[in-house]
Amino acid sequence: MDSLSDKSEHIVTLSDISFAWRQAQAPVLSFSQLNIKHNEHVFIKGPSGSGKSTLLGLLTGILSPQEGQVSILNTELNQLKQNQRDRFRADHIGYIFQQFNLLPYLSVIDNVILPCHFSVPRKNKAGHAPKSTAIKLLKRLRLDDTLLYKPVVELSIGQQQRVAAARALMGHPEILIADEPTSALDQDNRTAFIELLMEEVRQSNSTLIFVSHDASLENLFTRTINLTDLNRGQAADKGEPYES
Repeated sequence: MDSLSDKSEHIVTLSDISFAWRQAQAPVLSFSQLNIKHNEHVFIKGPSGSGKSTLLGLLTGILSPQEGQVSILNTELNQLKQNQRDRFRADHIGYIFQQFNLLPYLSVIDNVILPCHFSVPRKNKAGHAPKSTAIKLLKRLRLDDTLLYKPVVELSIGQQQRVAAARALMGHPEILIADEPTSALDQDNRTAFIELLMEEVRQSNSTLIFVSHDASLENLFTRTINLTDLNRGQAADKGEPYES
């Protein structure tokens, strides 16, 4: 949680937030302020039920709080209609899902360029040849070029993880959100993946918001937010996995 006087530095600002799944139910999330600056690498930790899934829903505009404001890139998400929030998410936020959510019937390359089909700004930033951009990105993430046109289901978990990261980074989104993307990997592979991810985030000039219950990873990040400390909500987080 920040108390910086220069609010222009903040690309994420959540103020006076209260969210409950049902009316008259205790809130899942309740806190006064959360700020994230441009280019920060933020680690958000907390046990099951601490509100991680709900927070991601608010950050991406999938959910709106009953009270408070959610400002992302100087846009008040809770003032937008749902279809406008969906468009904003597609244009500005890359998302690495815990289970990757790759399309099994598509090749590696076709999975990676998917954001260009849903967002004109990201397609424009990817350049005139999105497939070439995707190949370069996958190579930087150390995916063997013999795999580029294989169905994604033929890849290992670690390889699929790199494809999911490349898809999220395609078109240089301003914000990259990673939701427990390393949960299926051992410690050495987790650390290696995060270091690669951060390298690509720096090249894309993006802000990284990494959500995990694994506190052993937090020393790799510039800042840690502990939801157990931040959140005053009393109810367990029973949110479903979100899709972007």
